Amino acid sequence: MMFTSTAMAADAVSVKEGLRIATIGGCHDCHTDGFAASGGQVDPAKALMGSQVGFQGPWGTTYPANIRVALSKMSEDEFVRYGHEIKTRPPMPWFALHAMTDNELRSIYQYVKSLGAPGDPAPAYVKPGDAPKTPFIVFAPPQMPSQ
Repeated sequence: MMFTSTAMAADAVSVKEGLRIATIGGCHDCHTDGFAASGGQVDPAKALMGSQVGFQGPWGTTYPANIRVALSKMSEDEFVRYGHEIKTRPPMPWFALHAMTDNELRSIYQYVKSLGAPGDPAPAYVKPGDAPKTPFIVFAPPQMPSQ
């Protein structure tokens, strides 16, 4: 069977591949402060360290986790299992992790581990009706006009 270099690269486990997957998978969109405002530039000092800006909806207020902290407590095999099993509150698209191959998850793990010190955890979840202590974006379902 013949493989193109792209197909072989996509199957390889590496830090470089982890950066690529974290970028196209949208991980940096929420988990890296300043990513969108910089036009998609990854600042390694801030990469995947979570955010102090929450997302509020009927589920309460959630915060993009500091992925470095989460992975500092897991082995690579544990993260692969976690990636296939995780279910979290909105707006995290946990189902995207479920769709990743083991090698894609291993690459993300190696990339995150290459970033250095974990830093501090993101703020904790805030239950519905409780007031967050940080800024937040409201994710509310659209209101339908009465008929």
